[in-house]
Amino acid sequence: MQILVFGATGQTGQHFVRLALAGGHSVRAVARTPGKLTLVDDHLEVVQGSITEPLDLDRLLDGVDAVVAMLGDRQAQETRMVNTEFVRELVPAMRRGGVRRFLYQAGGLSAVPGKRLPLVLRIVRRTIARSYDGQHRDNEAVMRYLDTEARDLQWTVHRAGIGSDGPSKGTLRRSSSWISIGTFVDCAEYSLRLLTDDRAVHSCDGSAYARGRRD
Repeated sequence: MQILVFGATGQTGQHFVRLALAGGHSVRAVARTPGKLTLVDDHLEVVQGSITEPLDLDRLLDGVDAVVAMLGDRQAQETRMVNTEFVRELVPAMRRGGVRRFLYQAGGLSAVPGKRLPLVLRIVRRTIARSYDGQHRDNEAVMRYLDTEARDLQWTVHRAGIGSDGPSKGTLRRSSSWISIGTFVDCAEYSLRLLTDDRAVHSCDGSAYARGRRD
């Protein structure tokens, strides 16, 4: 599978690219600073670019089977819906190119359309994580857009509870009721599996370790 990855130089994105290549996939990675992606592989193409600048999406999507977005810019998202603006351009381009599969990674503190976060997560968002509220509002706007205007595409949202770049803590599974604090590599590994999981299409679930609560 040929995968187009936005956010490939991020902490989860780099693990995702490495795991995708190890799994036999080809990756076209879009990076504002390509030098941050130190992987070298015959099946890796790195393209300089940023979602906050004009992109030739039709060219980037040429030959692609699936798109993955692992994007986050806390400072920019404080005042602007950066990701929402980008996804609103990406979806029509995917339609033009006949690309149907899309995985979007959001934060675990972003609420699913039409639902409130559990009380404990609302408290965390308003206190410990209050400086990231712009990111969560942006993620929520992306989810609303996908849910109301892009159901013709096979999109999935992974609401990840990312904690650290430590070693793997186990295997994450899809959960609508609980979100575990996962390592970057575990979130990347789960997202790669989720990308081809037809059962998860049009879902905005979190992920939890097998030893925790799950559906």
